[in-house]
Amino acid sequence: MSLREQMTELARAAKSASRELALLDASRKNDCLNAMADAIERNAGQLKSANAVDVEAARGSDMAPAMLDRLVLDDKRIAAMAKGLREVAELPDPVGRILHETTRPNGLKLKKVATPIGVIVIIFESRPNVTADAAGLCFKSGNATILRGGKEAMNSNRAIAEVMLSAATERFPGFPKGAIQVVPVTEREAIPELLGLTEYVDLCIPRGGEGLIKAVAECSRVPVIKHYKGVCHLFIDKGADMGMAEEIALNAKVQRPGVCNAIETLLVDRAVAGEFLPRIARRYAEHNVELRADAEALQILSGNYDRLKPAVEGDWFEEYLDLVLAVRVVDGVDAAIAHINQYGSAHSDGIVTGDEATADKFLAGVDSAAVYWNASTRFTDGGQFGMGAEIGISTDRIGARGPMGLEELTTYKWLCLGSGQLRS
Repeated sequence: MSLREQMTELARAAKSASRELALLDASRKNDCLNAMADAIERNAGQLKSANAVDVEAARGSDMAPAMLDRLVLDDKRIAAMAKGLREVAELPDPVGRILHETTRPNGLKLKKVATPIGVIVIIFESRPNVTADAAGLCFKSGNATILRGGKEAMNSNRAIAEVMLSAATERFPGFPKGAIQVVPVTEREAIPELLGLTEYVDLCIPRGGEGLIKAVAECSRVPVIKHYKGVCHLFIDKGADMGMAEEIALNAKVQRPGVCNAIETLLVDRAVAGEFLPRIARRYAEHNVELRADAEALQILSGNYDRLKPAVEGDWFEEYLDLVLAVRVVDGVDAAIAHINQYGSAHSDGIVTGDEATADKFLAGVDSAAVYWNASTRFTDGGQFGMGAEIGISTDRIGARGPMGLEELTTYKWLCLGSGQLRS
């Protein structure tokens, strides 16, 4: 069977499944999700064994430490997958919500009702837990999903999908097998083949590095919601509580540096740079953070920090996903906003300040999916936002933006209820 035939068969099965999923009631979907969660916990050993094969192969390659960390499935992450599925089961069903309702002067009743999108292709790198998160959210919202993980996680992804499908089929014998599928081949050519099947595939959501997302957007013939890189910023204003600023700046960078909502650039108001930079540098030194500083920050920190380099222009655009941080001294909130809107990726950016007017200016002026005041950017996450598991974090401006949960995985249709009305 050719690659095109394989992808067509996969997509056709998903389209058929999507029509069945759209008719499932909330109780049936929730029952299946809880069964999937139980099965993931019950089969943790099987999942870790499959993952160990992937991890061992990755360690023999030149995979970056941050990517390797994302690949590992340990007990904590397996428990988190199960927990995420149960949380999704507890959430209200997004399908069937009445978004708008009106009656026209002629008596025609109009209802705008949330419906599933249909078939969603998820393309992602490394993190196998995305398989459970994405499949669970798509299933609850009535969508069939086709998962294309990186070749480095093929064994892990297959094992997770198989456990989920087996559990759902056991609980509900009529469960459509095409509801959750993993692309069974690693060839890159499979992606354009799959994303050219506009009669079957309705949406693509790529999650991963800049290169992956650009490649997918360029080759796809179906709509793409981009989950672009996280060049996230934290601005320390002159009105900040220095203790609070220190803790937020530390958490936002080092709590888990290899994720998209960790900060990559620290901006510090010139009025407090001389006080704040040495303080936070001492904390970063404890975690071996490399600082890439502009001329002003370099002058303040020189001789007092070992892992210090002068920043170059490319550093302001960089998503390091590592213990590396660009640092710049700016002249107040207006300069901070200008820097973020020029160099940022519209993901997550924050300000620390005790001045409400300054905070309001920052919140209104920064054009990002999530903008924070006195909190770590690490909260940009579906679970932290109360959505349960997330499908990803959209940096697009049209359609879904920020963490994508159940509601963001629906579209709508109009129900038009008449009593014989004719248009004159």
